[in-house]
Amino acid sequence: MVVGDIATGTDVLVIGAGPGGYVAAIRAGQLDLDVTLVEKDAYGGSCLNHGCIPSKAMITAADVAHEAGNAEEMGVHADPAVDLAKMVEWKDGVVDQLTSGVEKLNKANGVNLIEGRAEFADENSVRVAHGGEGQGSETVEFEHAIIATGSRPIEIPGFSYEDEPVLSSRDALALDSLPDSMVVVGAGYIGMELSTVFAKLGTDVTVVEMLDDVLPGYEDDVKRIVRDRAESLGIDFHFGRTASGWEEVDDGIRVSTETVDEEAAAEADGGAAETFDADKVLVAVGRQPVTDTLNLEAAGIEPNDDGFIETDDRARTEQDHIFAVGDVAGEPMLAHKGSKEGEVAAEVIAGEPAALDYQAVPAAVFTDPEVGTVGLTEAEAEDAGFTPVVGQFPFRASGRALTTGEDEGFVRVVADEDSGFILGAQVVGPEASELIAEFGLAIEMGATLEDVASTVHTHPTLAEGVMEACANALGHAIHALNR
Repeated sequence: MVVGDIATGTDVLVIGAGPGGYVAAIRAGQLDLDVTLVEKDAYGGSCLNHGCIPSKAMITAADVAHEAGNAEEMGVHADPAVDLAKMVEWKDGVVDQLTSGVEKLNKANGVNLIEGRAEFADENSVRVAHGGEGQGSETVEFEHAIIATGSRPIEIPGFSYEDEPVLSSRDALALDSLPDSMVVVGAGYIGMELSTVFAKLGTDVTVVEMLDDVLPGYEDDVKRIVRDRAESLGIDFHFGRTASGWEEVDDGIRVSTETVDEEAAAEADGGAAETFDADKVLVAVGRQPVTDTLNLEAAGIEPNDDGFIETDDRARTEQDHIFAVGDVAGEPMLAHKGSKEGEVAAEVIAGEPAALDYQAVPAAVFTDPEVGTVGLTEAEAEDAGFTPVVGQFPFRASGRALTTGEDEGFVRVVADEDSGFILGAQVVGPEASELIAEFGLAIEMGATLEDVASTVHTHPTLAEGVMEACANALGHAIHALNR
């Protein structure tokens, strides 16, 4: 302890007030534990302040503008004007409402809130440096600690976020005027979501991706639908290229790229380089865990080579009394995974028999159309030793999808042929992020194809596609041809 410090003690110290940390703190408070939550920036973490919530708000606003201007087929004629500053102001209002709610919920559950940056002093205490000159620091001793410091955007060589034309995803969501043109580096879920937003708002978008397609990790037929839709919005893709640098030119910037195919580069006329002119460049190549500010060595914890803290299914680290949840605990880096890990960590500390079943953790991409997945794909089921049976239902056969004007995509279910147990699902199409929850519940409950196919679904709804896909796997779908 530094001379002059006043040490305080707590049963549970939570570092980071994002969706993993604040949920852990609230749950621990509900379980009558004494809880202290430390946050250096803003309550709600990246999810509420700079990621999930602001991006979905902007996606919704962009959809409104785009749909209003493209509804002639429905007899609606409009020429919407976009005021990006007003749109961002509305988005910020949504964020403020949610973050203030998080703070109130923590206080209502007896959580002691401290603003500052925490780093471990030893295995049972942290020092918290308060922000601002002369604000000082304090020591907090703990019985248990939960690390929930989240992640930050990855920066690539030649593209510093300190340079004004170079945007992180956080910067892109705070622009007060629309760029005429933008180069997006990366076609993962963040790059695709933001590319879609800006394309719908009227920006000319060029995407540079080092791999050969969008959304790495998803099945080809899912990616094709998302890519085709993006191209129809005017997004220009260049696959197999990396961004190598940028320079200012008379009317903007020029982004340089290199091909990743050495043979093609050697044969190319003019070499491997290609340039793209734009007003801004958005770098969206992924996120990295924030574990380098914690002095983990003092706590006896060593992150792996990628910076993640390894945990078991009860969120414990190599130190039994220290837990890690959310992005710092590894893939998938999803807010809802972190929240559930936070609940599990709090319950384990309280002595309850909690653990997380990662098989039923869904994922969603809020592109146009949306993508939702959970559990195993057909190939993964085969690799796991199952004999999979697959059922599929196209949205073009859904009455509700046709009434929304969004009939691209499908609902697909993967089940074990012998038992009928549902193993996984992939949905690409309208409201896929909502529909996938039905399959997540089915997996968690151990439901079979017959269970879901026999469940009466409201008509007309998109959820009927879930029922029909399961019926299709059983060979008796009503509104689609059976395999």
